[in-house]
This record gives sequence, C-alpha cells and structure tokens, in this order.
Amino acid sequence: MNKLIAVLKHNLLMLIGGVLGAAGGYLYWLKIGCSSGTCPITSSPVASAVWGAVMGGLVLSMFQKEKGKEGKQ
Repeated sequence: MNKLIAVLKHNLLMLIGGVLGAAGGYLYWLKIGCSSGTCPITSSPVASAVWGAVMGGLVLSMFQKEKGKEGKQ
C-alpha cells in the first residue's frame, strides 16, 4: 500500500493531466466532433477521451521534476 501511494505521489501531475485531458477530449467530441464518422480520433467519444488523456498526461509530465538530477548537467 505504501508503494502505491509513493507511485501516485510521484506521478501526480501526469495523472491530473490525464484526467483533465480525458475530460477535454470528451468535451471536444461533444461540442465539435466529426459528423461524418471518417475522422479516426474525433468520431468516437472513447477515442477522443483516450487521445486527450494521453496528450494531457504528456504535457503535464513535462513540468515534473526528477529527484537527483537538479545539480547535474
């Protein structure tokens, strides 16, 4: 249980980005979407939410600091 909490704390920004990105992807599908069904990402709410979660997690993980790498160049 302690290891799970440590992993969650270490990846908190990525998890927050994933949740926000999934919500954003779903809202994008809901408001804009693809009416013809030929768009591979925005034609499905699941695909749009997954794509948003991946992008949100990647963007916010850029701001995560690594321990032990502050002084190295």
